[in-house]
Amino acid sequence: MACYHCGEPVPAGSAIQLAVDGATRDFCCHGCKAVCETIHAEGLTGFYQFRTEPAVTPRQLSASELNQIRELDHPLVQKAFVAPVKGGLEAQLLIEGITCAACIWLLENHLARQPGVLSFTVNHSTQRGRLVWSPDTAKLSDLVIAIHELGYRARPYQPDEAELALKAEKRSSLIRLCVAGLGSMQSMMLAFPMYFELLSDLSPEFISFFRWFSLMVATPVVFYSARPFFRNALRDLRSRHLTMDVPVATAIGLAYTASAWVTVFGGQEVYFESVCMFTFFLLLGRYIEMQARYRAGLSGNALAGFQPAVATRQKGEQTEVVAAHELAPGDLIQVKPGDTLPADGFIVSGNSTLNEAALTGEYLPEMRGPGDKVHSGSVNGESPLVIEVSHSGSQTRLSGILRILDRVQAEKPPVASMADRVAGVFVSRILILSPLVWFGWWLAGADNAFDITLSVLVVTCPCALSLATPTAITSATMRLRRIGFLPTRGHTLESLGNVDTVVFDKTGTLTRGELSLLQTDPLGELDAEQCRQLAAGLESHSEHPIARVFHGFAGNRVNDVRNHLGGGLSGRWHDTEVYIGHRDFVQPNISAGAPPVPPHSGMEIWLATREQWLARFILDDQPRDDARATIAELQAMGLKTLLLSGDRSGHVEQVAAQLGIDDAIGQASPEDKLAVLEELKAQGRQILMVGDGLNDLPSMAGAGISVAMGGAADLTRMKADAVLLSGHLMQLAEAIRTSTRTRRVIRQNMTWAVGYNLCALPLAAAGLVPPWLAAIGMSLSSLVVVLNAIRLGRTPADHSQDPQSIGAQAAS
Repeated sequence: MACYHCGEPVPAGSAIQLAVDGATRDFCCHGCKAVCETIHAEGLTGFYQFRTEPAVTPRQLSASELNQIRELDHPLVQKAFVAPVKGGLEAQLLIEGITCAACIWLLENHLARQPGVLSFTVNHSTQRGRLVWSPDTAKLSDLVIAIHELGYRARPYQPDEAELALKAEKRSSLIRLCVAGLGSMQSMMLAFPMYFELLSDLSPEFISFFRWFSLMVATPVVFYSARPFFRNALRDLRSRHLTMDVPVATAIGLAYTASAWVTVFGGQEVYFESVCMFTFFLLLGRYIEMQARYRAGLSGNALAGFQPAVATRQKGEQTEVVAAHELAPGDLIQVKPGDTLPADGFIVSGNSTLNEAALTGEYLPEMRGPGDKVHSGSVNGESPLVIEVSHSGSQTRLSGILRILDRVQAEKPPVASMADRVAGVFVSRILILSPLVWFGWWLAGADNAFDITLSVLVVTCPCALSLATPTAITSATMRLRRIGFLPTRGHTLESLGNVDTVVFDKTGTLTRGELSLLQTDPLGELDAEQCRQLAAGLESHSEHPIARVFHGFAGNRVNDVRNHLGGGLSGRWHDTEVYIGHRDFVQPNISAGAPPVPPHSGMEIWLATREQWLARFILDDQPRDDARATIAELQAMGLKTLLLSGDRSGHVEQVAAQLGIDDAIGQASPEDKLAVLEELKAQGRQILMVGDGLNDLPSMAGAGISVAMGGAADLTRMKADAVLLSGHLMQLAEAIRTSTRTRRVIRQNMTWAVGYNLCALPLAAAGLVPPWLAAIGMSLSSLVVVLNAIRLGRTPADHSQDPQSIGAQAAS
């Protein structure tokens, strides 16, 4: 039996039901039932008819999460993502958990019924919400909590400067492309009838009118749409570094100037349609490439959750909220449970567990107490802490990792350098050849020396050559997007085919990155299911990562539950004192001796009463379902595999052996990982690094190609060369195969572009190709390149994933 709301299985014996539309519906938990009641009370039951995917299971917010949401009402926090608008305030929110269009319909209608909401809209492709509300009527935190109550999650969306610049570039390029497209259609409509003599007996006045009209059409194309070519060409000439923009700008400029001269003073030929068409094709190719880069912009708020914008500073008995960058060494700050540390320092008071995965990759929280050193980016567990700041801002360890990242990424990849050299040689030959052709025909006394020279320049213009690589890469990128692998750099697909070594992080990459219950060993009078229910009843009173393993089970009612810091939980069940936690915590509280059980490499959690041991639970982080098959596939392709992890759990070698990985290195800091990769590169290895944590950033940047898992941190995804959106590791092998095919298509395109130029050049130089035919030939050459590249966009026949679901994951 499946839950009516989320589709999850309903636990046996559960009696959580609700009458909906005259029928009794079953639910897996009280949270799903409460959401259904809310939807039904607001008259939004159409959600269950519209939806195409199961809804998310709601989760009750803990006290620490509620406090974090309440902080959104602070003016200093709102300064980063809230802006005043007419009638109220506007906030940009990133909504998590959206599965289909019905989710958006539900969210928009539910928020519209909240007091103070003026408007709320959600973009399906980006999953970003725009909320406008009246601050006099409602608090922002109340509206965010209303979103959470439906099972979705919302957090502030703060685009970084790079993404804003990319968005502005995209908008400008689209306008330029549209202007060039309209100009091409209008000018070609006027030019082709005359070229092919479809209209005969045209008077000179009518031809003059056509030319003046074409001049009006082409002028905005040249001075607006083609402006980036002229700007880049001027930059290249000043820096003495020739790129393809130089002959492009030269051809457009000469053709337009000559055509304008003929229009004003008279002459034989005008080339306005060639100018417009030439500009449109070039802009189209570049826009397609830029569109791929824009769609790959996954940054959002890249530092959200790792570098808090504010901190609570303690001064005597008073506290104040200050910007995190204003903290100074010696300041005392308070860090509540669930908060992220805003600075490096030492614990002054309090004991708690800290999740340091952002720095070490270790998925298990570690106990920290007075005197222990802590770092920015760590997440506080269950108890409040007072920390004395030692380093803040750019001096923190987290900032040091980012500086290493920036230094490594500043190095230009060899593929890009080689492409620059080839382009420089090609362009220089074109610029030398064209004047020589003109000079030769001028000496021969030809009246059409300029026309012949323009034909040579146009027919050899590197349009097809400039489209050969980006169109192939874009087509392959679209294919990989559909299977859940998203390249985010232009060189990714070209470089993937060179890889001979694949380096994996462990936690969250080869493994799921979270604890799960592997085994239940009953030791007393209760069976395994009863033990899990009792454990779930105890752990429902805790938000510790270990406790969350049991939250999915139906729990018994346990009273007087107490949290013993660093040990476990105790409570009263049917007048019996029960304990759950580590063995060292449970053992002193019971009279029975330790039970004989076989050893296990996972984490052991024990359940007992005062009289007897009830059960041993084995928890561990499990490998992904397709991890072993992926490793085998990569090795079959001749690639070496390496597990490189900062995990201190002692089970790095075990995971490597279980999955069949060639080599494994554990307990590696971010600096150690980078050193290992640099040593491999010194051996001539071409490296692909797959990771998911912020601690993997330096090593991922130091690898030839870096791939981030879809569930990785925003910053990790933004800085990686590719993102594995689907979470299926097997797509790594498909991406490498696609890279090989892409390089083959690029070579075909380059061969065609160069071959066409070599064949057309002698004909144009001999005066046999008029400029209009040169422009048509150039366009057809570009079309051949584009059609050849489109072949890469075909999705593999054996792939069955829904492209829409991939797109939703990409935006989340």
